[in-house]
Amino acid sequence: QVQLVESGGDLVQAGGSLRVSCAASGVFSMYAMGWFRQAPGKEREFVAAISRSSMSKMYADSVKGRFTISRDNAKNTVYLQMNSLKPEDTAVYYCAAGNAGFIGSDRNRYDYWGQGTQVTVSS
Repeated sequence: QVQLVESGGDLVQAGGSLRVSCAASGVFSMYAMGWFRQAPGKEREFVAAISRSSMSKMYADSVKGRFTISRDNAKNTVYLQMNSLKPEDTAVYYCAAGNAGFIGSDRNRYDYWGQGTQVTVSS
């Protein structure tokens, strides 16, 4: 069983930066991690994913080159550094964990989800 708690969401201006975090309980190093987001009236979409060892990473095309996913297994935490933020990045951001080496963008393969943190980018 893994519990995930996101934090760090905020209101920022377009062009700004923000880092959101996800703290996990359990044996964190066993889990592949992902970040997803959901804007009002839209489906939850993939943002970024990272393997257990951090050797593999994947990004949605919409965030590639602007967002960076990382993890610290000693702190049981996964991060999403977001730079050059745009109003269309506004959403609730969720972290997810799956018992695998690496999962990627398939949200159905993630077993555990956090409650989300709101990121709002003003124009």
